[in-house]
This record gives sequence, structure tokens and C-alpha cells, in this order.
Amino acid sequence: MSGPRHDGAVLPGGVLGILGGGQLGAMFAQAARRMGYRVEAISDVADCPAARHCDRLHVGDYADTTFLTAAAANLDVVTFEFENVPSAAGAALAAVVPVRPHPDVLHTTQDRAREKAFLERHGFACAPHRVVRSREDLEAAVVALGLPAVLKTAAFGYDGKGQRRIDTPADVAAAWEALASGAGDRTFVLEGWIDFACEASVVAARGLDGAVAAFPTFRNVHRHHILDVSSVPAGLPDRVADAATAITARLLGALDLVGTACVEFFVTKGGEVLVNEIAPRTHNSGHLTIEACETSQFEQQVRAVCGLPLGGTRAIGPAAMANLLGDCWGLDAADRHPAAPIEPDWAAALAVPGVRLHLYGKTHPRAGRKMGHLTALAATVDEAVNRVTEARRRACRGPA
Repeated sequence: MSGPRHDGAVLPGGVLGILGGGQLGAMFAQAARRMGYRVEAISDVADCPAARHCDRLHVGDYADTTFLTAAAANLDVVTFEFENVPSAAGAALAAVVPVRPHPDVLHTTQDRAREKAFLERHGFACAPHRVVRSREDLEAAVVALGLPAVLKTAAFGYDGKGQRRIDTPADVAAAWEALASGAGDRTFVLEGWIDFACEASVVAARGLDGAVAAFPTFRNVHRHHILDVSSVPAGLPDRVADAATAITARLLGALDLVGTACVEFFVTKGGEVLVNEIAPRTHNSGHLTIEACETSQFEQQVRAVCGLPLGGTRAIGPAAMANLLGDCWGLDAADRHPAAPIEPDWAAALAVPGVRLHLYGKTHPRAGRKMGHLTALAATVDEAVNRVTEARRRACRGPA
């Protein structure tokens, strides 16, 4: 191993690997390099956000164990920024270098059926659901759960991809055909509809010693199944926020996860907290921690996977984050593809007091593609939300 170590920790000067080349990897690299680490990204594409911030980029096939073994040769530890990779990729890396979180965590959380089974096995409340592998299974699940319900692919689903809502029995056939025609193993999960009061998330880190540090609970608002705005404080009763934090700490312990993770929740109108999904990595809803908290989620990820003491998670003040999607670059309303992207008016956005701009360096805007985000701190959370949404309105040329 190339980096200095102390009591199992990888100290600054070490070489950190990040599996994935997206914006989460780029922001991890920025935090790590600021702390004195070198960072090497492992990606299946060369033109990726992480390439601009890493010391080295390894480009190859995630299914190529020879490539992965060679890429890991000079690394002290590997973490990941997304979970949609073959589980064998994590195992190949773990044979050469410590991988944190362990690939077993990736295996559990990258598949909804396995994740739901894990939650049930460990007694975590979640939406009622059934695993579906055939049209007949789906019909039976609809009878058991009732309608409305949501049919989701078990794997490779994010930002609303691989999901179809079923409102009436007449929708069953269309939902099955829409998803099953493009599925690989044809495994799905049907979830009963939760009439929630709001959606929330907790980003937390767990160290090598088992210590857990959680950020304050974030309130999340989605638009077209994609996170639109996150804010803190979440405006939830203390008992609800405390329950979400406690569940997150228990989940990370049950997974034996070392690193940073996010647990997304449905908060019911009765104040019950239901686990929606687990992301074993940094998360979109945690981007506001860069400006709003004592330690960003990305620095916390570095600290956790390197075996260093975890940083403080206190929010400095009320804050909000708004996503910038490719829609902001102006789109052809007919086909929703950017025929001639128009650069948003960043000067107008930054004229809003307290607003910070983060762009990810992606060269091709597309509808629904996350291109960046805006954050703002303010005296109240409502004011912070108003600032980021107003800044986005001023910037965007299209129907964002």
C-alpha cells in the first residue's frame, strides 16, 4: 500500500479510489484533495465530472476483473459514488484493497427485492410490498396490496426510472408490458401506495470503530420522481426527526457499513417513519451540507473510509438546495431533447443574495439530467427555499 497509515487509518498523503465518475465522485475528490489525499477514479467513460478533479482516471469495463484489479493496485482504500455496477466489481476490488462500504452492502442495497428483505429481516418499517417475477405474480400482488400501487424494477432504478404507478386494474397490463419488456432478470417489486405527509432523508456516516454521526434530517420535495428541493431544518416534530436519525444509525449498524450513506423516508400523516430506500453513498439531498454544515457529506465520506474521526454535523443555519436539470438549458417542447442548448443566465441567479452555484461539468444537457445545483443559507428555511427557487427561475431558459 502506498499511503501512510496509523492504527489502520489511511492518513493524508494516501491514495483513495472512487468507483464511478459522476458528480458525487467529483465532489468526493475535491474534499479529499483539499485534505491532502490523492484520488483516482474508476469509470466506464472518460468524459466524466470526476476526471476534472482526480489525479488519475482509470477507464474500462466494470465487468472486467482484470481491469479492476490493475486499477486498484496502487490504492489504499476504495469507496463508491453509485451502486449500479455489477456486484462482482466490488468483489474484484476487495480482493486487492479494502473497499468501504464492503461490497456486501452494495449487493444488498442495489436490488430492491434484496433491500426489502433486509429491512423486513431486521425489523425496519417500510411500505407494504410483494416481489413480482411474472404477470401472474403482479395480478396476485395487486389483489394483496390493493390500489394504487407502484411497480418498480428490482435493479438499476433511480430518479423515477423503472417505475410505473398502477391506479386501476386496467393499468396492470400496461405497467407490466412497459417494464418487463426492457428488464433483464424480470424481477420487480410492487409497493403499496403511501399517502405520506412528506419525504425526508438522513445522511449519516459510520466509522471503522462503529461510531455514527448523522446530519440533521432534510425535507425533500420531488418533481417528476427527481429530487427538486432539499431543506433544513425539515420542520418535523422532534420525535419524528429523532426516529429517522435513530433508524438510520441502526440501519448502518445492521449493514456493518463503513462510509457515508443516506436513508430516504416516507413520513406518514400520523407521524410514522417508513424506510423508502437506502443509498450506501453520499446523496443528492446532502449537497447542501457543503455550505450549511460544519462538515460536508463528502469530507465525512473521506474521514469514514480512511478511518479518521468523524466531523461535526451541526447545521450552521437554515439552508436549501435546488437541483439544476438539463431542462434549464432550453428544450424543444416536442421531443424534450435540447436541439440547441442555451446557457442559463448564471449572473441573474447569482444576483439573489446568499446563493451559491455548483456546476458538475457535464457537457451534454438532457431533460432530467442533473447538471448542477444551487444552495442558499438564510434566516429561515422558507427564505432559503425561496432564494434557491427564485435563483433557478431567473437562470433557466427552458420550462424548469
